[in-house]
Amino acid sequence: MKLLLILAAINGFLAVALGAFGAHGLEGRISEKAIATWEKAVTYQMFHTMALVAVGLLLAKYQNGSLFTTSGWMFFAGIILFSGSLYVYSLTSIKTFAMITPIGGVAFLIGWVLLGIALIKYL
Repeated sequence: MKLLLILAAINGFLAVALGAFGAHGLEGRISEKAIATWEKAVTYQMFHTMALVAVGLLLAKYQNGSLFTTSGWMFFAGIILFSGSLYVYSLTSIKTFAMITPIGGVAFLIGWVLLGIALIKYL
């Protein structure tokens, strides 16, 4: 629980910092398409950071909720793979990184399914 909440705090900070960097530091340096991709990465990172917070708080109440824990790790993996690959792709235009993005999307989907199952099971 504590680790997921710490990771959420770090990712919240990074999402805000990377969002500001994209808006101010990358403008005019990369294409508008790349900026839009960067913004999508920031958006998904922040949404799933909030999911990490929710999972961490649920774990405070349901300590033996392994489904909550697994969903949290899926959200974190999704942030790394989805948002991380989009950040790198935005800066480099190397298509290999864009090919990693769907794996992160699947991790997000698994995280949401597991969270839903856990909510049904524990609430």
